[in-house]
Amino acid sequence: MSKNLEMSYLLDFYGNVLTEKQREMMQQYYNMDLSLSEIADNFGITRQGVRDSIKRGESVLLELEEQVGFADKYRSLMAGIDKIKTLAQNIAFYNSASYTTNDDIHKSATDIMKIIDDLAEQEG
Repeated sequence: MSKNLEMSYLLDFYGNVLTEKQREMMQQYYNMDLSLSEIADNFGITRQGVRDSIKRGESVLLELEEQVGFADKYRSLMAGIDKIKTLAQNIAFYNSASYTTNDDIHKSATDIMKIIDDLAEQEG
């Protein structure tokens, strides 16, 4: 994931821990793609002041993610859910194609349970 997308993602998770001004500057920079000069004009401060504020905000977000890891856990959870969805689609397909026990249905069901168990362990 590119640095800009990663920071935008962390901003979504942890933005409320920043000051309102810092959060707004980071949103304008990362989500609205405004330049430092444009943001400086919006806030009536220097370009360097904007840069410093954004850098401090980045440090706070990165440190918070390193300590609690909610964004990474969320990504893992969503990847697991995507796998579950795919496996469930396989089950539905095989089940509609045959009324007898099918090894693929059994394997998909087993895989679903493994993913669910793995996700449950991550949450604990």
